[in-house]
Amino acid sequence: MDSSLTESLDGLEKFSHIIVVYWMHRVAPTGELPTKVHPGGRQALPLVGLFAPRSPQRPNPVGVVTIRLLKHRDNILRVRGLGAIDGTPVIDIKPYLPRYDSAANTKIAPWIIKR
Repeated sequence: MDSSLTESLDGLEKFSHIIVVYWMHRVAPTGELPTKVHPGGRQALPLVGLFAPRSPQRPNPVGVVTIRLLKHRDNILRVRGLGAIDGTPVIDIKPYLPRYDSAANTKIAPWIIKR
């Protein structure tokens, strides 16, 4: 993180997990996006709207991930589970709060369950 934000990270080490919002700056623009896709590009799965699956094919390349915070020192966070490459711009960091960030009584699409 930019060293000017070091103090903004104070207290984050009290949490085991954080939510990172980042800009996938290396995702190449694909021109016009389809409105329907096969999840994971798997033709055997049904066509669904572009926003139904988790795919990098998006109108805006914004990534959101909940990851384990291992260590915080100065302006450096050591984490586990972040699939971004070095130099990826971070838009926001939030502590993971189960009360607000997990949902009860969820429903999952059948094509996800069958994987």
